Amino acid sequence: MEKPMMLKIVTNSENETIALAEKLSKVFVKGTIITLTGDLGAGKTHFVKGLALGLGAKEVVTSPTFTIMNIYESGKMPIYHFDMYRLSSFEEAEALGFSEYFDSKTLDGISIVEWPQNVEGLINCNHLHIDIIKGEKTNERIIHIRRAL
Repeated sequence: MEKPMMLKIVTNSENETIALAEKLSKVFVKGTIITLTGDLGAGKTHFVKGLALGLGAKEVVTSPTFTIMNIYESGKMPIYHFDMYRLSSFEEAEALGFSEYFDSKTLDGISIVEWPQNVEGLINCNHLHIDIIKGEKTNERIIHIRRAL
């Protein structure tokens, strides 16, 4: 079986992480689904800020930890930003009606999911997985990007 290709990028500041995501946003199209993992404070929301900036969103990007989902609609396409930290199962997310945001064939924008491991099974299509790891230096982040199913 072929090992999936993974891209590894190191950033050294919040601004570099934002700039990386802004550049990457240029290749995303409607129906793109991204899962985003990393410890608390790793830079997941900063990555989303860069993505939103690259897509022309004017709203202030914040972590949807308490609201579970934020929608940014002012850019080239809607961005659906989920934080599943407070959820504990696939069933809980499905009961909230989130399944429609994870069908790449009908999605009218981009869905980004922080803490996808808390709702395992919710995303059943090809997507992009990004893992952000705190490096040894204070602001260093090691970012792994790969295709996933």
